[in-house]
Amino acid sequence: MPRACFTGLSRNVVLLAIASLFTDISTEMLYPVLPVFLTQTLGASGSIVGLIDGCAQAAQNIAQGISGALSDRLRKRKSIALIGYFLAALSKPLMGLSTSWTGLFGARMLDRLGTGARSAPRDALIASSVEEKKRGRAFGLEGAGDNAGAFLGPLLAALLLSLPQVGIRSIFYLALIPGLLAVCMVLFVTDNPEAVVAQSRLGAGLGRFPVMYWKYLLVTALFGLGCSSNAFLILRLQEAGMSLQATILLYSVFNLVAALVSYPAGYLSDQWGRRSMLLLSFVIFLIASLGFALSRNGILLPVLFVVYGLYQGISRSIGKTLAADLVPPELRATGIGWYSATVGLFQLVASIVAGELWDHIGHAAVFYDGALFAVVGIIGLLVLLPRGTGNGLCISASRSPEMCQPLSTDHERPTQ
Repeated sequence: MPRACFTGLSRNVVLLAIASLFTDISTEMLYPVLPVFLTQTLGASGSIVGLIDGCAQAAQNIAQGISGALSDRLRKRKSIALIGYFLAALSKPLMGLSTSWTGLFGARMLDRLGTGARSAPRDALIASSVEEKKRGRAFGLEGAGDNAGAFLGPLLAALLLSLPQVGIRSIFYLALIPGLLAVCMVLFVTDNPEAVVAQSRLGAGLGRFPVMYWKYLLVTALFGLGCSSNAFLILRLQEAGMSLQATILLYSVFNLVAALVSYPAGYLSDQWGRRSMLLLSFVIFLIASLGFALSRNGILLPVLFVVYGLYQGISRSIGKTLAADLVPPELRATGIGWYSATVGLFQLVASIVAGELWDHIGHAAVFYDGALFAVVGIIGLLVLLPRGTGNGLCISASRSPEMCQPLSTDHERPTQ
C-alpha cells in the first residue's frame, strides 16, 4: 500500500494499535485453552462453561456503555482506558491460579470488565487524534492490530504447549507479559479531550444523541440478531470432520484475513463513505451464512470461514468509525460505548437463539437465521441511513443539518 495511505495517522493512533495487538495476543492465547482448562483441570461441566462465557460477555457489554459515559463526563479518557488495560492484564494469571471454576469465574469477570472499560475511551482517543476525513484509516489500523493479535495469540499458545516444560496453567501466567506491554503502550498516549461547551460536562444525556445515531443503533441491533458467536462456525467445521489442530490453525488464518483487510477497509471508507463499506460487510456476512447453511463440502467450508474474516475485519473498524461520526465530540466515548454494547448484547441474544436452533431444529438453521437477519440489516441500512452517511456528514450542520437533529431540543448543539 502506498505510503500516502498512512499519512495523517498520529502517534496516539499507532500506540493504541500496538496496544490492541499486545492485548489480543494476551487474550487469544487463552482462547483454545480456557474451555479445556475449565472442563479437564477444574472439572466444570459444559453448562458452567456456557454460564461463565455468557455472564462475562454481558459484563463486558454493560461496562462499555458505562465507561464511555463516565469518560465523557470526567474528560479522562486515557486514565479510564489505562485502568481497563491493567485489570484485563492482571486477570490472566489470576485465572491460572484458580483451583475451582468459581475462582476462574471471578477472574474472567475481571477480564471482561477491564476489556469493556477500556474500549470506548480508547476509541474516543483514536477519533480525537486524527482529522475526520482520516478517521476510517485510524480505526482500520487499530482493527488491524487487534486482529493481528488474534492471529498470533492461538499460534503462540500452540507453540508453547508443544514444549514439554510448559503446562496449561503456564499459558495463563505467560499471557500477563503481552498484557503488560499493552499497558506500557497506553502510558505514552496523550489525552487530548476536545474543547466543548461547558454545559456538556453536566451530563451525557441519551436525548442529546442525533436521530441518525439512533437509526444506526437500530440497524446494528436488527443485523445483530443473526450475528451469533463464532463458536458455531467452529462447531460446523468440527462437524464436517476437521481436526482440532486444523481448526485452531484455520481460526488463526481467519483472524489474519481480518487483520489484513481492516486498514484498507478503513482507508476506503474515508474515500467511498462508511455506509458503502458497511453494506459490503453485511453482504459478505450474508454470503458466508448461506454458504455455511447449504454447503456439505468439507473443502468449501474452510474457504467460507476465511471469507467470513473479510466481514470481521471490515465491520469492526467501520462500525465504530461510523458511530464516532454520528455524535458530537463531547459525547463521542458515550456514543461509541453504547454502539459497542448494542453489538455485544444482541450478539449474546443471537447466540442464545442459535444454541436453541442448533440443539432442537438443526445445525443449518443457525446460519439460515443469520442470513435472514443479514437481509433485514441490509434493508434497514439502505432505508434508514441516507447515502453519504458518515465521514463527518452527520455532525456537521453546515453540510447536512436535517440529518443531525437531536431527539431533545432542550440543548443547543455545540459550536464546532
